Amino acid sequence: MIEITNKIYYVGVNDRNKNLFEGLWPLPNGVSYNSYLIDDDKVCLIDTVEVDFFVPFLKNIQEVIGDRPIDYLVVNHMEPDHSGSIALIKKYYPNIQIVGNKKTFGMMSGFYGVEGNEVEVKNGDSIDLGSHKLNFVLTPMVHWPETMVTLDTTSNVLFSGDAFGCFGALNGGIIDSEINCDTFWLEMVRYYSNIVGKYGTPVQNALKKLAGVKLDYICATHGPVWHEYINKVIDMYDRMSRYETEEGIVICYGTMYGNTERAAEVIARAASQAGIKNIVMYNVSKTHHSYIIRDVFRYKALIVGAPTYNTGLYHEMDVLLSELAGKDIKNHYMGWFGSFGWASKAVAEIQKWNDEHLHFEAVGEPVEIKQSLTSDTYAACEALGSAMAEKLIAER
Repeated sequence: MIEITNKIYYVGVNDRNKNLFEGLWPLPNGVSYNSYLIDDDKVCLIDTVEVDFFVPFLKNIQEVIGDRPIDYLVVNHMEPDHSGSIALIKKYYPNIQIVGNKKTFGMMSGFYGVEGNEVEVKNGDSIDLGSHKLNFVLTPMVHWPETMVTLDTTSNVLFSGDAFGCFGALNGGIIDSEINCDTFWLEMVRYYSNIVGKYGTPVQNALKKLAGVKLDYICATHGPVWHEYINKVIDMYDRMSRYETEEGIVICYGTMYGNTERAAEVIARAASQAGIKNIVMYNVSKTHHSYIIRDVFRYKALIVGAPTYNTGLYHEMDVLLSELAGKDIKNHYMGWFGSFGWASKAVAEIQKWNDEHLHFEAVGEPVEIKQSLTSDTYAACEALGSAMAEKLIAER
């Protein structure tokens, strides 16, 4: 059994088989589904795991409590990777009382047909387990409408649901002080930007509710249990939810025959020569958009380029811009360029995405390339890269 602190146990599982989280986001290092058990006068389970992992999950629980019943199941979040085992848990523990808020129970009935033995809590309500006291804080739209967090005021432990989570399975160690966490920091940014990123304002509201609360452990539903790095992970969430960025440029492009790619290289070189060190480049047809979105959240500036295709915008760039628009990202700069063989459309379509959906501050003059680079369009690409660099440098 894995004790975190003061009879609070980790009973979660690792998923090293799934390729795409939510069918969308790559999992090169897997993912953990974290669940926790408080062994007190009243036994309380905090969240469950994806249903495919119920058997090892149940064994983890029984390793802690043996044949004792579970009195409470707290449901902080109803996404099936955390709620998927509710129906089976109820079969094994038929008298278990399920703790959630009003919106939790509607979803529980809809997803699993589970009803009854419900303990509805509102913001600020609490439950005594014996020596442990749980307080409930509702955090709607972080990142579903029913989300809440649970605070064990006895041990200063926050069970935070998906908040402060990250991609990556746990390779033996559970608490951050037991782990080399280097691989988790960018995976936290990717997790936040891909999953939670649209909901910056609700995240800020949740952080305000928790301001001043003493925390010794943060037990999220994905990734390590945070202890040594609590201040760092809270700061990361605070900055990301306020759309704060580092100085840098993301240059992403679509290309069919290499002409648009050559333009991207010219733009990148000009920005580098102007003094920008953080420049990342992506071919949108080769790199999964998950990683591009992550870096758009990291860096202040975005430059995109693509060819015209079937009298419209190159498909993969159209998809990426749609994904970025859905994240409601703020406080960014954007430049763009495009190419065409005989019918110009890409540059106008990228500008339309920005005007109608992204609303980033436009920087530099868009560059339109007919067939291949000429001396004039080469210079225009250099000017675009330099203009973006100068915009960033002016903020130093």
